[in-house]
Amino acid sequence: MTKYDESFKLKMVQKYLGGGISNRALAEQAGLHASLLRQWTNSYQAHGIDGLRKKFSRYSVKFKLHVLAHAKHQELSDKQTAVIFGLRGGGGVVAQWRRLYDQGGAQALHPKPRGRPPKMPISKPTPSAPGQTKDSQTLESLRKENEALRAEVAYLKKLEALVQASRQAAPKGRKPSSS
Repeated sequence: MTKYDESFKLKMVQKYLGGGISNRALAEQAGLHASLLRQWTNSYQAHGIDGLRKKFSRYSVKFKLHVLAHAKHQELSDKQTAVIFGLRGGGGVVAQWRRLYDQGGAQALHPKPRGRPPKMPISKPTPSAPGQTKDSQTLESLRKENEALRAEVAYLKKLEALVQASRQAAPKGRKPSSS
């Protein structure tokens, strides 16, 4: 459901175009932002009552490229382009399309898949050697890891002992007292 229906938009635009009140004052009276009223007015002037109706919001890549080419050729702003083509979302949509096109070319303008991604595929178990079960494979790998860790700890203890011995064997550098 849209926030503002077509009849409300039409009434506001006609009130503004009738004169006697500024865009900002009318928007403030109705509790709208002035830029929204200005957008409705521009859309109404360009497309009539169709400019105020709810619009289809999915566009093909071909259409997006056509819009960007037209804007560049006519040297139009994003807002002007959105009004001419009656794009839902205003100039921000055109700016986003341009940004995507500049970053990734026409390929970047393709629509993204909607909704939740499919479940992750279930990984198949790794084939085991004949006669071995999964538990025995796990147990064997844990034993190997345990052995490697024990060797590492023993190496570090030896290294620490060597460092300690070299510190004790080093002569202390005291100067003889001169009296």
